[in-house]
Amino acid sequence: MDKAHLKKLLELVKSDTISIDEGIEQLAELPFTDLGYAKIDNHRTLRVGYPEVIYCAGKTIEQVVGIVKNMSLGNNNILGTRASKEMYDEVLKICPDAKYNELAKTITVERQKIEKTESYIAIVTAGTSDIPIAEEAAITAEIFGNNVKRIYDVGVAGIHRLFNRVDVIRGAKVVIVIAGMEGALASVVGGLVDKPVIAVPTSIGYGANFNGLSALLTMLNSCASGVSVVNIDNGFGAGYNASMINKL
Repeated sequence: MDKAHLKKLLELVKSDTISIDEGIEQLAELPFTDLGYAKIDNHRTLRVGYPEVIYCAGKTIEQVVGIVKNMSLGNNNILGTRASKEMYDEVLKICPDAKYNELAKTITVERQKIEKTESYIAIVTAGTSDIPIAEEAAITAEIFGNNVKRIYDVGVAGIHRLFNRVDVIRGAKVVIVIAGMEGALASVVGGLVDKPVIAVPTSIGYGANFNGLSALLTMLNSCASGVSVVNIDNGFGAGYNASMINKL
């Protein structure tokens, strides 16, 4: 339940359209719904402005379906991350309007019209191999109502590709930079723009990349001001934070 739904409920009670007892009944599950294997945080939108997101990895297909089914009762937009195609196929049986992004491994259900921001988030990747993480960030930002522009495969090994799109990057309100290997792209972009940069290290790279640790350390040690860093492969975290910045 978000502020708009709560306001409507209170207005219905005030106008005697529904009784106080009916209103209390609807509010009974406002804090959370206990499914036994999961406690769905119905109150989160009221507290932080964004609904709970389903992290699907590690859950069974039945658990994911049960959570989606319960959340869809509230007519909310739903985002599931790190979801398998098998999970999506089962969700589709109860939510025919669900969509799956195979690259991002996200399930989205859009029940409310999403008004997009005029300002936009630029999502920049070093290489094509970083696109799955970039798409997770992009889908997250878009389901939360943000305009997103994608600038892919502009890494430092061919830096002229970056300069060809730097006007688009500079026009963003916030920039997400996603890179594996040594992760140098975040520092380069940070030195070219006057906007906050959210750096996402990816696990893309050969052995000494240490599954993203080398890129993470490079980004944490960036000499460019205005660069903050999220966890390895955490496209969702970057998209969420970028949305909060873009809507300030």
